[in-house]
Amino acid sequence: MPSLGADMEAGKVTQWLVKPGDQVHRGDIVAVVETEKSTIEVEIFENGTIDELVVAEGERVPVGAVLARLSARGPELVPGEAPPAPAPPLPPESVAHEGGRRPSTPVAPPSAPTHPLEAHHAAVVSPLVRHLAEQLGIDPGVLSGTGPGGTVTRADVERAVGAPREVEPLRAQTGRRGPSSPFARRLSSELGIDLAALRGTGPRGAVTEKDVRLAALAARPKETTPQEATNEDRQAAMRRAIGALMARSKREIPHYYLSTTIDLSAAASWLEQANLERPVADRLVMATLLFSATARAVKRVPEMNGFFIDGNFVPSGAVHLGVAVSQRTGGVIAPAIHDAERLELEELMTRLTDLVKRARVGRLRSSEMSDPTITVTNLGDLGVDEVFGVIYPPQVALVGFGRMKERPWAEGGVLGARPCVVVTLAADHRVSDGMRGGRFLTEIDHLLQEPGKL
Repeated sequence: MPSLGADMEAGKVTQWLVKPGDQVHRGDIVAVVETEKSTIEVEIFENGTIDELVVAEGERVPVGAVLARLSARGPELVPGEAPPAPAPPLPPESVAHEGGRRPSTPVAPPSAPTHPLEAHHAAVVSPLVRHLAEQLGIDPGVLSGTGPGGTVTRADVERAVGAPREVEPLRAQTGRRGPSSPFARRLSSELGIDLAALRGTGPRGAVTEKDVRLAALAARPKETTPQEATNEDRQAAMRRAIGALMARSKREIPHYYLSTTIDLSAAASWLEQANLERPVADRLVMATLLFSATARAVKRVPEMNGFFIDGNFVPSGAVHLGVAVSQRTGGVIAPAIHDAERLELEELMTRLTDLVKRARVGRLRSSEMSDPTITVTNLGDLGVDEVFGVIYPPQVALVGFGRMKERPWAEGGVLGARPCVVVTLAADHRVSDGMRGGRFLTEIDHLLQEPGKL
């Protein structure tokens, strides 16, 4: 069980996405774990074969407990047993439809199974591709794999979504439901809603969280249901976890606070011109510039980037920018944008949008929760002028941004109004001091005066 935050003591395995005998690769999503704050998709960091699932679905175990056993060997054979025969080749027309090419081997004899479910019941599917297929409501067992050895690839699944007339009859035969997100499926199970009876309003008719909640609202009696009481208990548990961590932070970390007001005239002007050349859906927001400037500034003042562990500061060579995100059910989590200092603005904007969206529907990955090196919080869109945050241990700094608004500004003896933002820093006095903190805020200011270089 990975540690998905300093406040996490235990987690519950709500779903396994692999089974014994499955081959997995580094980065594959193998399980879904529920913590007091959110639902996290757990990635694996080794290549190998799943030998055993030690923890059953629904079981809650402490951080560090063994979830599954993995070996580096491939599937074992009984002594004297011949290797498994390769899957029979597909008919030419099927291969041409799925992969755009014809087989180089003869077509299977008429006695070979021709029913799609029989021909592909042993399709090779990685856990990551199987998870994607489940999200899109596709049964990977009915697909013709175009990867090495007949492996079903991500492209095969995406093509199947684009060819519903071919896949829908097979999906009906397997009893598969329509497309839905993992969170919508879990929520429907918790609320007792039949997904098959819902009409999805998401992409490709996918059933979304909103669809499930509206159905639950329509079916809910006036009195409080046990599930509602459970949700209230979860929110209370999350609040207790957040409160305990923040109390520990204030008790153990000697905070010091600094703030500065930054003129955003240059940044706002550059942003306006840059967005004129972009489609509406791809336009940048000011938060992208603020976060990029923070990530690049912290590389120049490394005392703000890293962890305080066992009485020592451990600096980080990379900037994994934790972004504070408010959840729909209450509470705050801060998943990371990895290597934020290396990202161009467009890529940073894409990752930021994706991260916030997934954080609010419970689809974060374990790697995004386990290693933020510095956290930023932006409450400007809520009308907040200044944010004085509490450091998220074992990190050593937190940056807060307020709203951008016009303020009186005097320069060269001339008084005028300029768009400005108040930037605050909460830092750990065991690692840095006011001089280093002041230099860090100054670096953010300098970078924002030349936004074209971000």
